[in-house]
Amino acid sequence: MTKEIYSTSSAETLKIGAGFGEKATPGTVLCLDGDLGAGKTVFTKGFAQGLGSQALVTSPTYTLMHIYEDGRLPLYHFDVYRIDDEDEMEEIGFSEYLRGDGVTIIEWSTLIAGLIPEDAIRITITRDPSKGPDCRKITVEC
Repeated sequence: MTKEIYSTSSAETLKIGAGFGEKATPGTVLCLDGDLGAGKTVFTKGFAQGLGSQALVTSPTYTLMHIYEDGRLPLYHFDVYRIDDEDEMEEIGFSEYLRGDGVTIIEWSTLIAGLIPEDAIRITITRDPSKGPDCRKITVEC
């Protein structure tokens, strides 16, 4: 199933992410893809809020992963933009997080496509300037 959601601001993208977080269950895997600055981390901030987290969510571009455990489920937030191959992910125990009791969000997931579970929710965020300068199209495939 594919669904398209439009956001006209960062605040709206945050709210959309929160809605996903409110419905998340243990073992949920979300793959977030889109250009730099598309809104992946904003979506993730909202998702964390939907889990009830008060944490300051930031992109783990240079650290690869952040863990937020103050919500109703642990959130494992990966940014694999700088990963050269999938073996690097296995070296840090990536697959253990996928089978854990929390929720996993992977930014730039297409870079590790071979490691993504089939039942992952795939979300692509793209700019849509024809609908306004801050408009984003959020395509959800589940």
